[in-house]
Amino acid sequence: MQKQRELDQLIRSVAESGEKLPVNERRNFLKNGLALLGGAGVAAAARGAGEGVPPGVPSWTRSLGSSVNTNPYGMPSPHEAHVKRRTVEWLTADKIASVSFTPLADLKGIITPSGVVFERYHAGLPDVNPDHHRLMIHGMVDRPMIFSMDDLMRFPSVSMIRFLECPANGGMEWRAAQMDRLQFSHGMLACCEWTGVLLSTLLQECGVHKDASWILAEGSDGSHMSRSIPMEKAMDDALIVYAQNGEMLRPEQGYPVRLINPGWEGNTCVKWLRRLEVGDQPWYHREETSKYTDLLPSGKAREFTFVQEANSVLTNPCPEKPLGKPGKLWVEGLAWSGRGRIKHVDVSFDGGVTWREARFTSVVEPRALTRFGIEWDWNGNPALLQSRAVDETGYVQPTYRQLRDARGSSSIYHKNAIHTWKLNSDGSVVNVQIS
Repeated sequence: MQKQRELDQLIRSVAESGEKLPVNERRNFLKNGLALLGGAGVAAAARGAGEGVPPGVPSWTRSLGSSVNTNPYGMPSPHEAHVKRRTVEWLTADKIASVSFTPLADLKGIITPSGVVFERYHAGLPDVNPDHHRLMIHGMVDRPMIFSMDDLMRFPSVSMIRFLECPANGGMEWRAAQMDRLQFSHGMLACCEWTGVLLSTLLQECGVHKDASWILAEGSDGSHMSRSIPMEKAMDDALIVYAQNGEMLRPEQGYPVRLINPGWEGNTCVKWLRRLEVGDQPWYHREETSKYTDLLPSGKAREFTFVQEANSVLTNPCPEKPLGKPGKLWVEGLAWSGRGRIKHVDVSFDGGVTWREARFTSVVEPRALTRFGIEWDWNGNPALLQSRAVDETGYVQPTYRQLRDARGSSSIYHKNAIHTWKLNSDGSVVNVQIS
């Protein structure tokens, strides 16, 4: 019985981690497991774990399954139905101008499935017919042009993996810990493979005047959402996107065409894009819809704070992913920076008193989510879990005190302070704040 209890503990510790152990630990796991198991032990383990667990034979192996093309467009398993976007009912009274959140805790790797990428609307979700949709470029150009979707497809395509984040991500947390799920504290965030035409390619086709320095990007939703974009970004890596994660854009993400400004505020990445007007000044004083600004303690406000600064968060454990019991664990999370690549990530289990460097478990792309992880032997006592990202420019993710000293506590946007999860002795996880 003692051997069986030791084996059960070993199995549960691996199952709770959700990740593969390092090679040497996997070998020890297999070695110890085989040593503990006997014939009676195998049968007992199968009975305890449920029908069909080896050496039992599951029922679904005893009959034919569904036929090919039962679901012409494949869907997730019904057992994963809990993985979905969610809304916060009290956050906005009007769902037409609202937001839904990405279920970060349930995702793997760095690519966000198209079906769960967060939504942000200013006038609801328009139904755009691609055959009738056009993209117009005009203003300070030699050759004003109107492009159909077929026209855009004729240009050389570019694909890049980049994150998309609303600048209000975490905005409810400025004054105190408030949201009870990772999905709500950080879920206005996603990372996808975006495919389209570089904006610089289209601008070169139109011939930009030498004095032109800004572009007004306007959408075709009911609000005619628009943003002023500096020419430097337009000629750098701005992308006119028509595909996402290998398929055409989803309607929620701007079908049939949108703008992506990698690493910048998501509101500059105008969806359902219909018009680009080239000029020599920003449009916020007349045509542009109300831009996002950051209120400072002095009463002044920062404007055109386009870049999303380095940020990170632990995704396991988190409120949606509590721990079952003490022992060896795999702690993981996500880091990102609009300034470029993530250089390294530190993790603390004592509220920032001491730090350990995590290792990357994904590719490290510029302006993309980077997944990291670290092993930890939890002794069952309460703990304060944090992560701290550093990007390739040397920018270090700030503490709440550092952020509030610089910007006060009345802001909404660009909250990238070090986030703290409190792990209780019963394995539950809650959102807290420490300086």
